Amino acid sequence: MYITKLSLINYRNFANTKLLFSQGINTIIGENASGKTNLFRSIRLLLDSSMRRSSMNLDEKDFHRGLDNWRGHWIIISIEFDEVSHDEAIQALFLHGTGVLEEDAADKASYNLFFRPKETIRNDLAQLDDGDAAGLQAILDNIDIDDYETYVTGKSSADFNDPAVYRRIVGDFDNVQFPEELKPEEIGGKVPPILSMTKEVSFTYVQALRDVVSDFHNNRTNPLLTLLKMKSGEIDQAQFAPIVEQVQSLNSAIETLEDVQTIRQDIKSTVNETVGDAYSPNSISINSDLPDEAEKLFQALKLFIAETDDGHEGEIHEMSLGGANLIYLTLKLLEFKYQKSNQTIANFLLIEEPEAHIHTHIQKSLFDKLKYPNTQVIYTTHSSHISEVSNIENVNVLGKIDGSYTAFQPSAGLTGTQIERVQRYLDAVRSNLLFAKSVILVEGDAEEILIPILIKQVLGISLDELGISLVNIRSTGFENVALLFNENRIKKRCSIITDNDLAYFDTTEQEADSEEIASAKRKALRSQVSGITRKIALDVFCNGNRWVSSYYAPHTFEVDFIAAGNGALTSTISRDVYLDAGIISIAETELKSPEKPIYGKRVLTMANHSGKGWFAILLGKAISHKVVIPSYIIDAIFFAHGNVSLETIHGILQYRLRKIIDDLNQQEIMVNSAQDQEAQWYSDWRAYITTRRMAITIFKAELQAYLPGTVSLQQLKTSMTAKFPEDQIIPFFARF
Repeated sequence: MYITKLSLINYRNFANTKLLFSQGINTIIGENASGKTNLFRSIRLLLDSSMRRSSMNLDEKDFHRGLDNWRGHWIIISIEFDEVSHDEAIQALFLHGTGVLEEDAADKASYNLFFRPKETIRNDLAQLDDGDAAGLQAILDNIDIDDYETYVTGKSSADFNDPAVYRRIVGDFDNVQFPEELKPEEIGGKVPPILSMTKEVSFTYVQALRDVVSDFHNNRTNPLLTLLKMKSGEIDQAQFAPIVEQVQSLNSAIETLEDVQTIRQDIKSTVNETVGDAYSPNSISINSDLPDEAEKLFQALKLFIAETDDGHEGEIHEMSLGGANLIYLTLKLLEFKYQKSNQTIANFLLIEEPEAHIHTHIQKSLFDKLKYPNTQVIYTTHSSHISEVSNIENVNVLGKIDGSYTAFQPSAGLTGTQIERVQRYLDAVRSNLLFAKSVILVEGDAEEILIPILIKQVLGISLDELGISLVNIRSTGFENVALLFNENRIKKRCSIITDNDLAYFDTTEQEADSEEIASAKRKALRSQVSGITRKIALDVFCNGNRWVSSYYAPHTFEVDFIAAGNGALTSTISRDVYLDAGIISIAETELKSPEKPIYGKRVLTMANHSGKGWFAILLGKAISHKVVIPSYIIDAIFFAHGNVSLETIHGILQYRLRKIIDDLNQQEIMVNSAQDQEAQWYSDWRAYITTRRMAITIFKAELQAYLPGTVSLQQLKTSMTAKFPEDQIIPFFARF
């Protein structure tokens, strides 16, 4: 038996989501605060016997924070199972407890927790007239958490992720329509405590490895002590009897020590001197309390481990973080093995973020080897090394849609061939696209190297800060990867950046053309045809998919980088590419040329001469905040990122203002160091600097008033465009 589906409605940071699972190993991927721990807690509430039963009594903080008012709403946690054994005892459990309604023998089963208003409240809601908003508000105003109950059922036939089902069972709060039936059959029948699933399954939860040493010092959480307690009940009492005798003998020996007896007598005499014989205790003893029970004796046992080959065995607190975490994880897995041996109807192992401080090779090896028969394993992870070796068909990705986190299944609806291609592609680097808030796909080294630099230099923030992963697909077709981003799969934005490969020079063949020129023209035409064909195919692929969009360099990245206005900047690296002074001079002149055929040929010659990757590295070192980002890259960034927050815009404009001030300071230093300060140009420069500083002062005040809302974004854009029209942020304003 294994879990096939987990549905969460109004639970913590999940408004309405479902996770789908398969047999064997399953992976849940999500950024920080995406709800991975909440997911595990929801499963544990229904299946983990180590959870206190009081944990099922939820409270108001467990309601989804996106609800305008939690009062009256239900929290629903539903687990569905498949391949339920036909064993008579097991069938008895599911047919009376959690089997699906319409089936005689339960191959499938469900187990559901409802945190809902008590019957009196539900009855009051049912009595409301349709549309009676005032009456509804009056009832809700008087509800507190004590008016709620936890109700566990099985045999449910409802799809709780369907909003129509929620309105039918719980009610329609917008239109004030509530069901008259207070005990709908479709939510299933109540499961009596005697049939609790926690008693029938083997369930082990390995929490995130954050403070392992502390757990080893706590008797309640010490995994070694847990294992020893499991074994203490199996100890042969005849074998243990000599140990009991030795402990009792040791206790007696300690009690009869001369110093112990002296202290006992001194205590007795001091009490007599203080309160007199009438009020003194009849007797006082000092007894040794070393336990002679196996379970208590085991508490004195500690684990000693040698991490290195010097022979020293140290305690857990002496180990490296990675070593301690690995030992902790090992003990928890052994605990699971002990539990699994008890012949339960199902075995579940939940591991939260196992990668903490563990070497990448161990991470991959751990995931690859952690396969137990008849056991369903569910991981949560931040590690791209674990995601690399995860089966994409068994992966759930958590992401945020309209303010609420939900789960995506990246392989949903894909063919076997498509899944195989994606699986081969997602190595440790490129599987980052599963973790990102949004993705940009490129196919060249230049784009991979330079786009992050361009954004950082112009906006003052990195792609990582924007939540964007830039992934170089290299020779893999865009469609083979971008198909992951779809309404049915991962609902995250994906921009595709590629070249149109249009010729940047006249390709009309002339009779006077040399063979070299004619060959170059034919090659350019072939590339142009390929580019047009690629664009048509990508446009068709993206059509109708709101999560994917393609953006094209008209020619190639290098040519269009110069075309955007970066010829002078690019010319500064001529000396890094060439050694000959004459060639350097020619290259610098050609790169600054306004003629596309001239600068286009030169920049591609330089890139091919150095290798495009190395050329991009050289160019990256020369890029400053004055660089001009080609418009197609700006469009791709803003599609991937989506709406830009007020705080982000404020930070970007603050950064640009600092750069404007830095540039002005440098200019002023140069002007002040000039020899001929009586000339007209000097007076003009001083006047320019004074005017510029006044503009900076005014804009700084406007920027400070932006976040409080005194100055609008439109006012800022208008003001900056008027005061600093040459600044590189101006092209971004249309996207803010």
